[in-house]
Amino acid sequence: MEEEVKKTVEYLRNGKVILYPTDTIWGIGCDATNPRIVQKVYKIKRRQESKSMIILLDETAKLNQYVKDVPDIALDLINSIETPLTVIFSNAKNLARNVLAADKTVAIRISRDEFCRKIIREFGKPIVSTSANISGDPNPILFNQISEKIKNEVDYIVNLHRTRINETKPSTIIKLKPNGSYDVIRQ
Repeated sequence: MEEEVKKTVEYLRNGKVILYPTDTIWGIGCDATNPRIVQKVYKIKRRQESKSMIILLDETAKLNQYVKDVPDIALDLINSIETPLTVIFSNAKNLARNVLAADKTVAIRISRDEFCRKIIREFGKPIVSTSANISGDPNPILFNQISEKIKNEVDYIVNLHRTRINETKPSTIIKLKPNGSYDVIRQ
């Protein structure tokens, strides 16, 4: 795994798009702070730019680097929910504008996947995590379900976990509200 971490981080540092296994399904990723390469991900997915993308971090301690205010409820939820959880935060900062929603919110998941955590830690920045499919197509659960179009358009395909089955669905998404509560966006 260590060799694959090094290779993947090298591609990320060189502004490239990766296809990689996450704690949910296979994802397309890149440096979440680089608007030019985020744009390439939108193009690969044929996704409308008005739809934001999820970013991954390796630990909750880094949330303050990318969100102006991290409410206690967000930390409580992240630490208490066992399944993959994406939290939509207001007042994002230090990220490419094109990973944000129109209302300047950002969707962040703290990855529990060992490989993802290692590449994020080594890379030193958050990475985009969007499903490895053309927008509107079904999410591929297995590596061999990813379309050849996607595989041919990314710059690097991680050579790990190609036969592993993780969660059979994307993460739960919640959106924090100013009053300290939240709405479930996707379960």
